[in-house]
Amino acid sequence: MTAMIVLTLLLVAALLFWPRVAKAPMWRATVTPLASIIGSGFLILGPVMLVNFGSWAPLAMLALCALGYAFGSAMRFNIRYLGDKPQGRGTALQNAGERLSSWVLAFAYFISVAYYLNLFGAFAARIVDVRGGTLPKVITTVIYLLILAAGYLRGFSVMERLEKFSVSLKLAIIASLLAGLAVHTAYQDVASSLTYSPASAQGTLALQLLLGLIVTVQGFETSRYLGQHYDAAMRVRSMRHAQWLASAIYLLYAALLTLSFHQQKMTLDETAIIDLMGVVAAVLPPLLIAAALSAQFSAAVADTSASGGLINELSGQRLRARHGYVLLTLIGLLLTWLFDVFEIISQASRAFALYYGMQALLAAARAAQAPASARRTLQITGFSLLGLIGLAAVVFSIPVEG
Repeated sequence: MTAMIVLTLLLVAALLFWPRVAKAPMWRATVTPLASIIGSGFLILGPVMLVNFGSWAPLAMLALCALGYAFGSAMRFNIRYLGDKPQGRGTALQNAGERLSSWVLAFAYFISVAYYLNLFGAFAARIVDVRGGTLPKVITTVIYLLILAAGYLRGFSVMERLEKFSVSLKLAIIASLLAGLAVHTAYQDVASSLTYSPASAQGTLALQLLLGLIVTVQGFETSRYLGQHYDAAMRVRSMRHAQWLASAIYLLYAALLTLSFHQQKMTLDETAIIDLMGVVAAVLPPLLIAAALSAQFSAAVADTSASGGLINELSGQRLRARHGYVLLTLIGLLLTWLFDVFEIISQASRAFALYYGMQALLAAARAAQAPASARRTLQITGFSLLGLIGLAAVVFSIPVEG
């Protein structure tokens, strides 16, 4: 088992670092949103689905991925509408809505950084076998201060160069995890694997929990803001490819976990995946910790930089990016010491749901400008419904209970 896991890790890493792959324009455009989506939820989402949805976990995962893909369709419509020169497109009301949604995204990044760094602290604490308590929050606080100092000293450029490495490392580790999990599942007793396990969350509660997990499939919106590097057509295709790949990975992950572990009683916390994978192979927990630390740190740096840049741009350069970093750190430290990871996930989901809902309503308004047709009617109806779902998530979503 260990040899197969390590071999998978090395082969996938070699493929991802191969210059012909690493430098391919489509892959480079795809890997940014793909890494953001996978980094947002892979480590925490599997156990959450398993505990709350039992044998229905793959179906719940499918519903969550489908919701993310639907929001992505609204984002892709907006990319096509705005094209490569978005300035001056649309009505004054649409432009105001676009600006407001960008402010919402900037502050959504504030909460997502808190999510990433609290996960970083939790996984770092597991190195010394500490689960919960004060140590993860202390680690998170130290990393916040490090990132703030780096932002003030213009050190992000050095950190951002590490992002491509961490992305490839994370994807290679995920591939090795899935390979190990597949072999482990194959050795399970068929009758036990197929035994029905009821969902603990049902009906309205299940819907509220799924809405509170939107942030775990978040990240595809990064394609929208890569206009300096790729044209609109490339960004649309790469976002679609990223969501397809991420959904396939998530669904395979949920199915394998359900077949192997859905009958086991487990304690749900932010690092529960380590305990599950320790059953599969001893090599997986340290690999997962390495993936968690590199992925969450690089994601936090990317979102910190993005939020600072957005605030600088939206304020007409009146607020410098470093002012955004200070505000992000203050809000993040408050979230860290006042809430647990699952509550922060719920708050981040609300923020991103508001952003996606606003983007969907903007897509509906833009679709209404097209000539009358059945496709136009379908787009207006679908995007309007998505907008309402996004707004409903802000009000009705609830956190997972650890």
